[in-house]
Amino acid sequence: MGANEHGVCIGNEAVWGREEVCDGEALLGMDLVRLGLERADTAEKALSVIVDLLEKYGQGGNCMESNMAFTYHNSFLIADRKEAWVLETSGKYWAAEKVEGGVRNISNQLSITTKIDREHPELKEYAKSNGWWDGEKEFDFAATYSYVNTARMTTAGGRYCEGYKLLNKHKGSITSEIMMEILRDKESGINMEGGFMTTGSMVSVLPQQPNLPCIHFFTGTPDPARSVFKPFIFVPSITQLLKTTSPTFGHDDPVKKQPRFQSKPDRRHELYKKHQSAAVVMETIKDKGKEMLKKIQELEKQKISQMESILQNGCLDTNQVVNLFSQCVEEELKIYS
Repeated sequence: MGANEHGVCIGNEAVWGREEVCDGEALLGMDLVRLGLERADTAEKALSVIVDLLEKYGQGGNCMESNMAFTYHNSFLIADRKEAWVLETSGKYWAAEKVEGGVRNISNQLSITTKIDREHPELKEYAKSNGWWDGEKEFDFAATYSYVNTARMTTAGGRYCEGYKLLNKHKGSITSEIMMEILRDKESGINMEGGFMTTGSMVSVLPQQPNLPCIHFFTGTPDPARSVFKPFIFVPSITQLLKTTSPTFGHDDPVKKQPRFQSKPDRRHELYKKHQSAAVVMETIKDKGKEMLKKIQELEKQKISQMESILQNGCLDTNQVVNLFSQCVEEELKIYS
């Protein structure tokens, strides 16, 4: 997931279907998110960037750092100040739905049915040639390209449906705080635990008025129920956010002709490490954990209130907000120390 200086935001989910996933070298969904954000200044342009790259290079490859293979196709939720799109893929084939209103979510299953606003030129013909669609009945992308009666679809369907229910419950009155509350929901599976834990969360406010800034809240840490959503605004002179940047390591040493690192390097950033240590405290020392949780919740409320003031007053002091995220990280670190 991510955002750029033009107010384009993209979220990405793994999906599976009838089409085999390429396990050779290709573009990961995360690559496509980054490239879409790098090259587009609107949501629809980001969609075009992604499908063009998909056609040229394909998608696939192992998404795990370990030796265990984990491959999938991708779905994307793409938004800017004016419009939003859902893009779902199966190999090089894809369908896109323009979101006309209400609420919309994606979650580990194909969800575009008969409302298709853009599509791969061979989408229907390919399905027909594989016997997935008879060419007569109305074309339903999810029904055509999805697995039939599998446990994976049943499980994923539950998470998707629960997410939609949580959004629909607040339709017409969704605030950044409500979105954070939904992302923290563990019962629905939105906030995932276990082997595939939620590793970071993001909420973006994209005002339609061009004079108001887009505000993005990032945790930078796993389990949003125990994390601070920290505000970030794109302004000139933003410096690298060192305490939430994963350390970089060199490639193979050309002189010694052997890897510089014999074991897997620690790629956690400073805030991530402190947050993990604090999570242990929250689990084992209940009173101290409650106090710590209370402080990070107060910090978050303070920052949300500050951002609401900016949006209400329409006044943005770029010198004040240039270090907005970094300062919030420092305040969070103090709570953990």
